[in-house]
Amino acid sequence: MGAGRDHPAGVALLPLPVSVPQGAGRRRAFPWRPALLTATLLVVSTAATAQTESPGQTLKRVEQDIQADKALQKQLDRQSQTLQKELDGLRDRLVGLADQERAQEDELAHLEESLTALETQERNQAEKLEGERQQIAALLAALQRVARIPPEAALARPDGPVDTLRSALLLRDTVPALRARADALAQALTRLAETRETLQAQRSRTYAARLTLIDRQKEIGQLVARREELSRQTEEERQQVAQRTARLTGQAADLRQLMDRIEAERRAAAAMAAKREAERLEAERREAERRLAEQRAAEQRQAEQKLAEQKAAEQRLAEQKLADQRASEQRAKAEAETARAAPSPPAGERLPVGGRVTVRYGEADRYGATSRGVTIQARAGSTVVSPQAGTIVFAGPFRGYGQILIVEHSHGYHSLIAGFGRIDTAVGRRVATGEPIGLMPADGSPDLYFELRRHGQPINPQRGFGAPEGKGQG
Repeated sequence: MGAGRDHPAGVALLPLPVSVPQGAGRRRAFPWRPALLTATLLVVSTAATAQTESPGQTLKRVEQDIQADKALQKQLDRQSQTLQKELDGLRDRLVGLADQERAQEDELAHLEESLTALETQERNQAEKLEGERQQIAALLAALQRVARIPPEAALARPDGPVDTLRSALLLRDTVPALRARADALAQALTRLAETRETLQAQRSRTYAARLTLIDRQKEIGQLVARREELSRQTEEERQQVAQRTARLTGQAADLRQLMDRIEAERRAAAAMAAKREAERLEAERREAERRLAEQRAAEQRQAEQKLAEQKAAEQRLAEQKLADQRASEQRAKAEAETARAAPSPPAGERLPVGGRVTVRYGEADRYGATSRGVTIQARAGSTVVSPQAGTIVFAGPFRGYGQILIVEHSHGYHSLIAGFGRIDTAVGRRVATGEPIGLMPADGSPDLYFELRRHGQPINPQRGFGAPEGKGQG
């Protein structure tokens, strides 16, 4: 009588599987997708006949779906482990590429300095040669004017014999000196040509180094995008399967309640029919005794079942607590091994970005205040890396400091890094030593501020993470 009213429309409550976005990077084929698609087709094909199923049949089918989802969850766990290995490999590649980019930036800086020196040398040589050329041109013009005077005209000039002799001696001494200056000028022109050839070769090497640096930065950007896609993909898939399992479990509970109500109504109808058989008192008494015995047996079975379920629940709870404790111990052990495996860098060896340190620890900054960290003038678009392995505890804009990042390290260390153009990580993520975490602004000569604290006190970042404890400033 209540079956038609309270029936939950068969499998209408079953959730359809949600497709997982694959991203723009490398496509991955997961072996559980065909099973999930098959389950979806079965749900759709049986939706039309679900109204004719009994609650027991529907409950059995829902429990089978729950078991299938549990198996799918285990398969996803194994897939997650595989993805985690790939993420670890990506981190190692990112660290290596970041080191290569740092070396490329240093090489490009040296090439640009050498290029500037060669351009200055070439400009000075050209100016010096221009002065020599003007002096020699003046001397040649004077000699040409003297050569055009005939001997007869020289004798008829009003100058005396002494003046004429002095002019002849002066011309005799000028010609060898002019020849020597002409030879020196030819040698200087040769050196100028060699300098210009060296300058052109240096410009070519500088251009090639810039192209190599751009390629490194593009490859790092692609790997960072791939790392984020894998992290997001694994988490979304696990959440979807967990949500589906939770919905199926709730539906199974509703179906059990429906079956309990139907059974109660059936027993009530049987009791009423037994009461109407008043003419057969003996049969009614025996029936009453039989029902009483059945009821006692049912109560006993129910009590035993309840006790067994309680013990099973307690056992599952104890197993869950033990599993959680083991997982916590394993995480603590892994973190300890990571902390031991990540050696503290020597003083000044690992900074978040390559470039020139413009303000050191303890010096006055551009506002006149004592600096609690270091300020590094970096190249536009340079990759910023984590100075030490740790966990991201803050990422984003903060007051007037722009985009900042705070990394928590082991042994009470914290790194505060400000001046990003773009941040490529998120709160809660673990990063390795030297792993890219963002980019500098893409224009100008941007500054990056790096502050290192231990137990809340600023310390000199250029002395490294192994510096002894002491009172910092602020």
